Formats: sequence, structure tokens, C-alpha cells
Amino acid sequence: MSQKRGQAKVHHFAVFSSSERPCLSVEDGLACLAAAEIKADAASARWLDADRAWDIPIAEYDAGTLPRLRQQADESESDINILPATGRRKTLLIADMDSTIITSESLDDMARIAGLAEAIIPITERAMRGELDFAAALDERVALLRGQPESLIELALAEAELTGGAELVVRTMRAHGASCYLVSGGFTAITGPVAAMCGFHDHHANLLEAKDGRLTGTVAKPVLDRDSKLAFLDHYCAALGIARDDAVCIGDGANDLAMLQAAGLGVALKGKPLLREAVAVQLNHTDLTGLLYLQGYGEAEFAGS
Repeated sequence: MSQKRGQAKVHHFAVFSSSERPCLSVEDGLACLAAAEIKADAASARWLDADRAWDIPIAEYDAGTLPRLRQQADESESDINILPATGRRKTLLIADMDSTIITSESLDDMARIAGLAEAIIPITERAMRGELDFAAALDERVALLRGQPESLIELALAEAELTGGAELVVRTMRAHGASCYLVSGGFTAITGPVAAMCGFHDHHANLLEAKDGRLTGTVAKPVLDRDSKLAFLDHYCAALGIARDDAVCIGDGANDLAMLQAAGLGVALKGKPLLREAVAVQLNHTDLTGLLYLQGYGEAEFAGS
């Protein structure tokens, strides 16, 4: 039988999840699939985490139906993603930090503390939407911090909050043999403690320069940007002797797009509009625990269970 355009013939899983409220029920999820002419056997549905996530095998689907399926799930504050059944579990995780592993943009946090929010935050927003060159926007924002006390970094770090599931996903993947790295366009003074808190193997970010206890308003070059994140994906794939298909990457902004599109599993977490248009796998209602659900991990396999 010939394959229709846009139709995947390999076996897939549909994954339903939510952290904001009880996940879409199996009955309602099957109704969504049926409306898109996707066949699934109710008896094959498997709860991964009670009331939060379940998956179900499907034989084939038309990729063009995914936006409509997602819109239906959105109404119940749930996510739906469709993934190949083979190779679901990844051996490498590369994660963005700002608005991904932590809930905020650390540079914006510094700006608020310094009373510079009105000048800096709009630049951040435009850069994350892909409207500005990332390196140039970073230089512009950091220049505005010139002369601020170096302690500003510690104050921002003290305010940083981990996104739900951040520590769990890293420790669970590590427990199952995966390598985990934090790769950020932010600053090493913040990625270091955050990486240690979550259990990442290592971290990479930009160096915010200071002298005599004051920020100089400069970042060491070269800037870690969109291309750098992709390069780190390839670096760690080579170091581990694996293919890009064996990696999962997650992020929220325009500078994450290249690595998300290159990885075997690229996930947009509450992504900016550019990512919602370009990245097929999305977690808009599920916290970082969703990375485990997407890979088929059940609650009993979580670290500490």
C-alpha cells in the first residue's frame, strides 16, 4: 500500500498529560483521536501517572491533524503529543535554563532588583521571540548593568525557582543511564548552582564579567547562543558515541530552536510563538515531568519511587 502524503506508517504513541488539572480522561482522549480518524484500542491505554498522564499506541496518523488535536486538548488544559514508538527513551538530555529549568529569565530578575526592568525586559522578550540577534541583545542588556554590585547575581539566584519536575526529570534520567547537561544563554554564576541543585552532569553558559566587586557591563566572548547550543548537542553526541536521534532537548525561546529541531526529541516548554509554530512536540500545560511521560516513563520508574 502506498503511503499518503503527511501520513506516518510507523507505530506511534499518543501521550496525554497535564500538570494544571486532572489530565483529559481516556474516554475524552479517545474521542479526540476518533474525531481525527486516528484508531486506538481503549484497552491499550496506560496510565503513566495517576490523573496526570497516559499514553496509547496508534498504528498511523496524519501529521496535519496534530494542530486540531492540540486545540481540542487545550480546552481541557491538557497536552497531546504523538511520538514514534521506537527509541522513545533518550540517553542524552540537553536543557535550557531560563524559563525552562527555572521559571523566570535570570537576567530579567537581575534587572528588576537593580531597578532596570523597564529598560531590559522588553529587549529580552524581543530576543526570545527571535526578533533580535541574541548576542547583540545580550550585549545591550548587560551593558545596562555596568557598575551594579556583583552581589546582584546572588540576589537573583536567591529568587530563582525551579520549574516543577526539574529535579525529578534529571535524577530519573540519570538513574536510567542518561547523561544530562544544562546549556544556557544565561550566566555561569547561576547555571552552576542550578545544575548542582537538579543533578546535571555539567553546565555551560556565558561568563558575566566583573571587576572590584562591580559588573563591568560585558560578557566574555564568544557568546553562547543558538548555534552554540546546537554545537553542544553535537559535542555530547560525539562524546557519548550516539546519534542526534538518541537525544532529547528542551527549551522555550528562539535561541533553542536549532537544537530542538536537530534532536531526536525536541520539546518546546510553554514556547514562544516561533517555537509553537516550528516544534511539533510541546508541553503547554505540563511541567518538566512531561519529559518523562513523553519517553514512556511511569511513576513507578521515577527516581525515589
